[in-house]
Amino acid sequence: MTVTAVRELPDDDHNRALVAAVHPADWQNPTPRGRYNLVVIGGGTAGLVSAVGAASLGARVALVERHLLGGDCLNYGCVPSKALIRAGQAAHDVRTASALGVFASTVRVDFPAAMERMRRLRAQIAPHDSAARLAGLGIDVFLGEGQFVASNALEVDGQRLGFARAVIATGARAAVPAIEGLAELGYLTNESVFSLTELPRRLVVVGAGPIGCELAQAFRRLGSEVTIVDRSTQLLPREDPDAAAVIAARFAAEGIEVVLGATLVRAERRQGGKAILYDRGGEPGEVIGDAILIAIGRAPNVERLGLPTAGIDATARGVQVDDRLRTTNRRVFAAGDVASRYQFTHAADAMARIVLQNALFFGRKRASGLVIPWCTYTDPEIAHVGLYAHEAEERGLAFTTLTVPLAGVDRAILDGDTEGFARAHVDRKGRILGITLVSRHAGESIGEAVLAMTHRLRIGALASTIHPYPTQAEALKKLGDAFQRTRLTPRVRGIFERLLRWRR
Repeated sequence: MTVTAVRELPDDDHNRALVAAVHPADWQNPTPRGRYNLVVIGGGTAGLVSAVGAASLGARVALVERHLLGGDCLNYGCVPSKALIRAGQAAHDVRTASALGVFASTVRVDFPAAMERMRRLRAQIAPHDSAARLAGLGIDVFLGEGQFVASNALEVDGQRLGFARAVIATGARAAVPAIEGLAELGYLTNESVFSLTELPRRLVVVGAGPIGCELAQAFRRLGSEVTIVDRSTQLLPREDPDAAAVIAARFAAEGIEVVLGATLVRAERRQGGKAILYDRGGEPGEVIGDAILIAIGRAPNVERLGLPTAGIDATARGVQVDDRLRTTNRRVFAAGDVASRYQFTHAADAMARIVLQNALFFGRKRASGLVIPWCTYTDPEIAHVGLYAHEAEERGLAFTTLTVPLAGVDRAILDGDTEGFARAHVDRKGRILGITLVSRHAGESIGEAVLAMTHRLRIGALASTIHPYPTQAEALKKLGDAFQRTRLTPRVRGIFERLLRWRR
């Protein structure tokens, strides 16, 4: 059966190339090949890793995707957002280059050109997730709406796919608040903002989480006047308060207006644009923009799957799974944003690998054993792994917090990136409970901390690891050094002094 055609806006050569790869209009769904070892519902990161991994191991695999293969990451998330962030960073670097003794007469941002570059690079990456590539790996790719019709069968476009095991990997979508008048007024989400071809003169961002903060800064650097409004009392409310304060100070310096502690009341059209009305501590207020970006979080895609028919429980938070990622139907697993509070591409990848072992080979891998980092790609970036201080306190753990300001790291000083810090929470034996990095390259550096925690290395291992000098990653080594100094108590120092005196 020929699939339904999909069109991405703007309808240019790059988007046509994207769609031709990840939802080709001339695609013919195959005839099912009997019972499958694994049927995968959803072609985002978790689904692709599950399908490709199973097929490479010799399994008979079917993959069902109703929209675009590659999921949010390729089409509406990681890939396009980081291209846009890079353009904004370039503009900011030119504007601030005088601090380094480099002077540019003017900065002109060509927003359509920046967006065209994003679409070109996205299309360039798309073949890796394409239907043709998956089929070439031996995967039966079905483009269409999949729905469970039994505990061991799925139907797509009138064809029944029987399975021994299945994995739900349908991801999540932008959550939209119930604000009176918002639907009539019109708004952007991460699924539509990358279709823009003209820069909004004024942008209102509803949401102070990672997506809201990343795009707010990018659009500000590209030339928009930006206001963030949110009910939380802190930017990036999940993060270490000191880390969030660094971002708040940077946003203020860059001219991003932030309205926190605001309860959104309604949306109205004004002659001057689109208005969001709010109440803050009993005081009414409003923000007006030419466009509104909704970035308050994600909602799992659990509708229209026929989950009750297959005996699979789900809530507004997603598909319910146990620690081995099994649903309430023991034949069916779930991975990625549809079943996890860790809504990151790399987390979806890791969970899919657990599914492969547990579903196909009677494995007993547990999701709770994963050490999952995350990074918010503002400038500076905030990267974190493990516990925050308040979480360690809630668990009744005894710990010490060590902080190394980037102002004490030579490469950060030379780069002019001294706003951030490295922070570790460790127990008395030096076991790492959690680490937060705030720096321009935090996402690139946090992997070393993740490696240490994954292999249960103590923080002293960071101190004994030789780092190239000068690098900002030396902040991790300095954390290890700081812990080692806590062990040099007056008593230990006295012993050393007597020993060294004896050896003179």
